[in-house]
Amino acid sequence: MFDQYLRSLKDRLLAPLARALGPWMAPDAITLLAFVTGLACAGAVLVHRDGLGLGLWAANRLLDGLDGTQARVHGRESVFGGYLDIVLDHGVYAAIPIAMVVASGSFDLAVAGLLLLASFYGNAASWMYLAAILEQRREGARARGEDTTVTMPPGLVAGTETVVLYSLFFLLPAFRLGLFRLMAVLVLVTAVQRLVWAHRHLRT
Repeated sequence: MFDQYLRSLKDRLLAPLARALGPWMAPDAITLLAFVTGLACAGAVLVHRDGLGLGLWAANRLLDGLDGTQARVHGRESVFGGYLDIVLDHGVYAAIPIAMVVASGSFDLAVAGLLLLASFYGNAASWMYLAAILEQRREGARARGEDTTVTMPPGLVAGTETVVLYSLFFLLPAFRLGLFRLMAVLVLVTAVQRLVWAHRHLRT
């Protein structure tokens, strides 16, 4: 919901770091490092090191923001880079709640975790296929003036909201069950939002 407003701010904040890294640092290498950090975060959760997990989650998000800025600052943008970023992000988004479920041993949290992952599945389909259709109709990222590889139709839950909610998973472990359920509902609402938007705008 807030990504479209914060993306340019993120680039301004991370541009000095990208310039300091120089053009030799490949954006895809940063993407892979972000993925490894995300998996390490899930690993920390599995051994009940939630404080370390939170730090690794913050590092993952920093690196995930930096790869795109690195590409834009040094003119190294690529379609594959954007694709790799999305695929690995979704791997991290799945690994962390799965680790939380396994570490807890709670049946209720496992059910909520399944609902959460199911909502991710529906949401991914709702925006990825819609983005492909919009690109085909020449109404995609370039037409909308977006910096992303493909357009990301706005919804209630996007990158910014995911960062906040996952951070709350770490900061408020006693409320993790309710937070899982809340995020699942919000993500499903987001998928429905896009479905309604598509029904209105793709009739021709």
